Formats: sequence, structure tokens, C-alpha cells
Amino acid sequence: MYLTMLRAKIHRARVTDANLDYIGSITIDGELLEESGILEGEMVYIVNNNNGARLQTYVIEGPKNSGIICLNGAAARLAQPNDIIIIMAYAIVDIDEAPRLNSKVLILNEENKIHEII
Repeated sequence: MYLTMLRAKIHRARVTDANLDYIGSITIDGELLEESGILEGEMVYIVNNNNGARLQTYVIEGPKNSGIICLNGAAARLAQPNDIIIIMAYAIVDIDEAPRLNSKVLILNEENKIHEII
């Protein structure tokens, strides 16, 4: 049996831009990707704390230490600059491996810098 488990989370990311005229995706600061273990091209789930919107898309790596969190394409309709979002990546794991999966959670400050790692 397999379970879908949280693998990585970027908590309280502040949206810096919303670019409707783009093919689609979310651009995330490369430093945040490296620290969280989320990969470019990986599917992520996003929850908007401001309006409750939920979506899934894929990741594009942005410049390291830029603080960029940009929703692109149709996703730009679901979040605006300064909205607070949660970005989550999941893994499908064997039920026997699930207890050993150590999810990494980054909690960000208002400048999208890492405040704490859980």
C-alpha cells in the first residue's frame, strides 16, 4: 500500500508578483528550493491564506536570494502581490517507509527569507 505524504513545505511565502502573460507555473527563489528540497519542474500544491484559493502547478527556479515568489499564467488570477501562500510538495511512499519520511518545513519572514526550518 502507498500513501501520499508531505515531503517539503514553504510556509508563509509572500507573493512578490503575479504574471498573467506567462505560460504557467510558480517561480520560487532558488535558495528556498535548495533548502526545502523542492525541485525545478516538480508539481506543487499552493494554498492562498488571503482568499482560500488552492491550485497545483510546477516550479520554475528563480534567482537565488531574490525573495521571488511569482504566480504565472492562470495561477496569477488566484494570488496577488503581498498575498501569503503555502507551497507544498508531496511524495508517494510505501506505507512501511512513511514513518521515516522527514518532511522539511521552511517558515519564512516578511522578506521571503528563512526564519525557521522545522
